[in-house]
Amino acid sequence: MKLPFLGGLTAQQFIREYWQKKPLLIRNAFPGFGGMLTPDELAGLACEADAQSRLVLHTRGKWKLETGPFEEQRFATLPDKGWSLLVQGVNHHLPEANALLQQFDFIPRTRLDDLMVSLAPDGGGVGPHFDSYDVFLLQGRGRRLWRTSEQQDLALVPDAPLRILKNFVIDEEWVLEPGDMLYLPPRLAHWGIAMGECMTWSVGFRAPSVQELATQFLVYLQDHIQLEGLYTDPDLQAQRHPALIGGQMVRRVREMLAGVRWNSDDIACFLGTYLTEPKAHIVFDPPRRLKLEKFRVRMRRDGILLDLRSQMLFYGDFIFINGDHVQQAGDTLQCLTALADHRAIPAGLGLPEPAVILLHQWYGAGYLQFPE
Repeated sequence: MKLPFLGGLTAQQFIREYWQKKPLLIRNAFPGFGGMLTPDELAGLACEADAQSRLVLHTRGKWKLETGPFEEQRFATLPDKGWSLLVQGVNHHLPEANALLQQFDFIPRTRLDDLMVSLAPDGGGVGPHFDSYDVFLLQGRGRRLWRTSEQQDLALVPDAPLRILKNFVIDEEWVLEPGDMLYLPPRLAHWGIAMGECMTWSVGFRAPSVQELATQFLVYLQDHIQLEGLYTDPDLQAQRHPALIGGQMVRRVREMLAGVRWNSDDIACFLGTYLTEPKAHIVFDPPRRLKLEKFRVRMRRDGILLDLRSQMLFYGDFIFINGDHVQQAGDTLQCLTALADHRAIPAGLGLPEPAVILLHQWYGAGYLQFPE
């Protein structure tokens, strides 16, 4: 099926020709899109403790970075130019933003990071840089000039608080109007410059480094592996140097650690836990206590939704939600995979009792909410 917001390409065509390969500009990808927040509303969100926000300033040739939450009066003291406000995870706060992300479900949610919104006055931006992730840049209000470069020179400005490219050479440039969208693959150098006050909505897809994956997998194994036995050395040899780590000990321990094994299920369970683990600033607030019977009645009447901050994935009969996992089967598994896919269970469905009990537990933890 052709997708209008991909310029009439199908998802398969986009992935085959552009994904992680080259940029794509789509004019009028989202007709009439002016954004879902005003500049004042975005600044207000940046003052909230549970929002990740940054303020990038460029004055007198120097870059400065401030992190939120901010006080309201901070925005009243900003200069007329030379700054950019960035707020991460807007989809955690705004249902309409979460709905926008679902337009991109042709990319697996295992890759999705979040929706960031940036606000800048005329000439504002965060300088020439490159990212290690895929991003769709959707223009909201105003206009922004985007410049890109396929340069291999990735030298950075020394002592800058951001990864600002020292030598940026322009290959292409485009001016984006409201509703236009630009896809950029990882490590493509780019530079966005506001033309008048503007807001840009960035759909980012995570790409963890091999080092990060390996480190986190070893942490996961530490909690999930169990090796039997003790170190023994009945054939111990006397040593001339008592402080020497003997070759015999090294060989024996190497043989013992060779017992550390993992398979595809271990990797999948690690990924499900790792990819749904909430970021450090996210705290779920349990709702008022609701007994199971009342919960069942209300869910059948109204349906239920994943909290905007909840992350849910599945693999085989494993269900992962916010760093936890359960194993289910049959109708209960079918119900939970549908919730993971659609982030909602509609009203009027008769659910198996094990699913109702589990959903009630998740509701009590703040992972679910009823439609308003």
